[in-house]
Amino acid sequence: MAEMPGASLEDETGLAHLTCGDDGTTAITVTPKLGRCWPVRSWTTRYPRDLIEHVFAVKGASHLCDEIRRHEDPTYVEHHLRWDIGCYSPIQAFTGARVLDFGCGAGSSTLVLARLFPGVREIVGVELVSEHVELARHRADYFGLHQVRFAQSPDGSKLPTGIGEFDFVVLSAVYEHLLPDERPVVLELVWSHLKPGGILFLDQTPNRLSPIERHTTGLPLLNYMPRPVVERVVRRFSAPHRDDSWEQLLRRGIRGATAAGIKRKLPSDAELLSPSYLGVSDRAELWLAVSGGQRGKRLKTVVAPVLRLAEDITGQVLVPSLALAFKKPETCMTPTRKLVVGREVAGGGGPDGDRHEYQGVR
Repeated sequence: MAEMPGASLEDETGLAHLTCGDDGTTAITVTPKLGRCWPVRSWTTRYPRDLIEHVFAVKGASHLCDEIRRHEDPTYVEHHLRWDIGCYSPIQAFTGARVLDFGCGAGSSTLVLARLFPGVREIVGVELVSEHVELARHRADYFGLHQVRFAQSPDGSKLPTGIGEFDFVVLSAVYEHLLPDERPVVLELVWSHLKPGGILFLDQTPNRLSPIERHTTGLPLLNYMPRPVVERVVRRFSAPHRDDSWEQLLRRGIRGATAAGIKRKLPSDAELLSPSYLGVSDRAELWLAVSGGQRGKRLKTVVAPVLRLAEDITGQVLVPSLALAFKKPETCMTPTRKLVVGREVAGGGGPDGDRHEYQGVR
């Protein structure tokens, strides 16, 4: 199909207007239909027309610009991964390494990892949804990323057969979307495919201890409320999610996670690393480096030392967004944790919300 200025794509969510520039770029402007929410309404891309149409077919008008921007914009996903991974491990460590991008979606994070770490031996993106895997492969093929491949998981508790072991595993903006019963299963799964001495990264995970639930509703104090109160508050004050079930809210990431809660679901010898690269020496500095360029920079500069002091006193990671790294020891212990449906036998409740998380989907 010939590229022509003024071409349009339309679905039930809205209308996307494409305008081709003389420099080979395409300006995309999307117009929502009534009652629709939009993360990004415009973007100028170097994607070819057929790839834009493929993204549109999978993501729709509502997320067309956002999905392409995730890959192309260095201030978006790349900014997070550069800091959230690079502060825990030097770029040289990725030379010749195998990397697993678990829950890669349509491949944006995987493509960004390939750009950040060009010396890797292989990056494998794993995703449940077949349409997302097909789009991810299309993108990798177009950009000639031969070190990148994508595979579809048979289900959420398994990885593709013969996938092997990895030096690094990345869960980027994934963990908060797992249901409570899925979380220990997924962590055990990816940990079992991590080589001794390897590192598991979890980034862009909303902190359950934060006074504002920023990820899904933007409502204050929601993180500290029990399920029945949360449901009532969401119905009253969060119009986009008013009709969501509790399971849908959990799937959207409303409960986030805590560093302590994640660590308890890993073997006891998993080491929670401290940031030590890119001029960052603690998680408060990392949070400021990642978010400091956004609005509220002055306030964040004041808050960061308070978060650092609070972590030193309480031992709890209190930054609003978690970027964590867990190292697998060279000689691993045999896991002894026993799981029952919806709850760990060992490990109590408390302010980290573990017990509350496990009440949601019974």
